[in-house]
Amino acid sequence: MTEQTTENSPSFSRRIKSFVLRQGRMSKAQQGALERIWPHYGLEPDGDLLDLTQLFGRDAPTYVEIGFGMGTSLAQMAADNPDRNYIGIEVHRPGVGALCKLIEEQGLTNIRIFNHDAIEVLDKRIPLDSLAGVYLFFPDPWHKARHKKRRILQAEFAAKLAQHLKSGGEFHMATDWEDYALHMMEVMSAAPDYTNAAGEGQYMPRPDYRPLTKFEQRGHRLGHGVWDLIFIKQKR
Repeated sequence: MTEQTTENSPSFSRRIKSFVLRQGRMSKAQQGALERIWPHYGLEPDGDLLDLTQLFGRDAPTYVEIGFGMGTSLAQMAADNPDRNYIGIEVHRPGVGALCKLIEEQGLTNIRIFNHDAIEVLDKRIPLDSLAGVYLFFPDPWHKARHKKRRILQAEFAAKLAQHLKSGGEFHMATDWEDYALHMMEVMSAAPDYTNAAGEGQYMPRPDYRPLTKFEQRGHRLGHGVWDLIFIKQKR
């Protein structure tokens, strides 16, 4: 899905970037949907903290997907769970256009979108203790050893998400790279704010609510593995 990375500099809020920008081309259909849907469902990165009840016009659990790619899974989850609110964060414009097209085609009303860096969105717009869940599905694995420090999932990132999750909120990750799955398990098992929903050191079978992507289906046919991890923010 979205390219994810981190940068090395003293300040965490400045240091972490959740992406490496590699823009592709947007189709005419995606561009048209973006122009029609964005004024109603698009959110800007600057401004006050969001009032989620006011934003969606109701009081409902809110879930954030970081790096939603082309938006297929996010749109499917929103369609399958109309009683939940969803916020998608994606830096790649064609992906945002693709999600807008799906929103328009399916008549979805429970999604809002940021076309910006996830870390800055969390810092500036998402209230503390407000989210029922955060999804990080198939982030860039940065499989070369010298690039592993660029992976978005680091201890600081896990701690930051914990600030925005409600007590009992879930952080759900999925990857098709075994080395990244091991890295995720190591980072999250050491994170003091979370407990593993599957049990210590255990991975979770794919929950029904996470759509099976075409890429994932192809991987299954080829014998490739996929690892899901769900960690719960501890109640205080």
